[in-house]
Amino acid sequence: MRDLLVFWSPLASTWLMMAFEGPFLAAIIARLAEPKINLAAFGVSYAIAMIVEAPVIMMLSAATALAEDRRSFVRLRRFTYALNGAATLVMLVLLVPFVFDGWARGLIGLPDSVANLTWASLVLLLPWPGAIGYRRLYQGVMIRRDQTRRVAYGTVVRLAAMTAMAVAASWATDIPGSWVGAAALAAGVSAEALASRVMARGAVRAVCGETARSGELTYPFIVRFYVPLALTSFIGLASQPVTTFFMGQALFPLESLAVLPVVISLVFIFRSLGLAYQDVAITFLARDEAHTGAVLRFAAWLAAAATLGMAAIAFTPLSGVWFGTISGLSIELIFFALPPTRIMVLLPAMSVALSLQRAILVHGRTTRPVTVATALEMTVIVAVLLLTIQGLGMVGATAAAIAFVLGRASSNLFLVPPCLDVLRAPPFRP
Repeated sequence: MRDLLVFWSPLASTWLMMAFEGPFLAAIIARLAEPKINLAAFGVSYAIAMIVEAPVIMMLSAATALAEDRRSFVRLRRFTYALNGAATLVMLVLLVPFVFDGWARGLIGLPDSVANLTWASLVLLLPWPGAIGYRRLYQGVMIRRDQTRRVAYGTVVRLAAMTAMAVAASWATDIPGSWVGAAALAAGVSAEALASRVMARGAVRAVCGETARSGELTYPFIVRFYVPLALTSFIGLASQPVTTFFMGQALFPLESLAVLPVVISLVFIFRSLGLAYQDVAITFLARDEAHTGAVLRFAAWLAAAATLGMAAIAFTPLSGVWFGTISGLSIELIFFALPPTRIMVLLPAMSVALSLQRAILVHGRTTRPVTVATALEMTVIVAVLLLTIQGLGMVGATAAAIAFVLGRASSNLFLVPPCLDVLRAPPFRP
């Protein structure tokens, strides 16, 4: 348990620092001109950027699990570059004027004021997917070599660059708040990608000097291993743009679009503790399956701590401090933010459970159930949104919170049997 804590802590600090990006930028945008419109535009552009980057997110787990020697690393690096190029191309296509009008104004139904701000914000976010994929490859190699502190150092660089850009853009220019947020995010991830490459030099040399413990890593195997993980990320992150679409059809659409990114950012702070655990569990299970008991116990304690921390804000006067004093929301918007925050109080614990389940399946080289579970989660989210918004006429942000909780519960329950199967059998090796 102590070894797990030492290994997990730098990764958790990394995720926590990233989790504070959203609240920090939302607080800046909320204090600039036309906060409601700009918060909505920033939320939409961020959701689109997240879905575009989805295929590259799992490169960290792939590198942690598969980068065993020089040949495997080189092939993973080439695979990453191809994914990065494809993701950036998708972002460019979405920005083509008639394509943008089709999904932003036609499908989501954004008003012109929000749509115009969203397009420019996405232009500023063009470096986002490539930088994310690049740094996650090298972060995975560092984690494999027990250099988790360097991953945290890279995030410090990211936050410093993001903060500098946000402060400079908001103080020295008159550009809209959504543009400030997008520029700050792009600057942060670009700086972190470069820092990760520099800090990973020793880890890359060490990996390239290792003797592979399994057979040669081939491109067909990388594709078979990675595609389910990429689909998992894609389907999972698709919930944000899909939810954005439903917000446009719900009661109080602009208010819901404005508060949902702020609420999700708060939930993400506590979810990040569990997200950091996935690669920790993968690493310890790969070292020795005798660690399984400690890995499971640590997850249980972590789940309890994450959800209790969330509840301490959601159900106490600290909620007013967070949304009002820190996030800068008006009394009107705080009224819309509180119900979804309280509904999602169990999500941090459920995220810890999901990270543990995914780690077990990645360790067993059985990634397909992860994709099926995520597809099930997305299906439940859409079904609940249809019921609550179009059937029951609920406020959009509240309906989204209910959908997220029920969707994640379905995913957790689905993955229980395949995880038990993996734990009862030796891991598959390529």
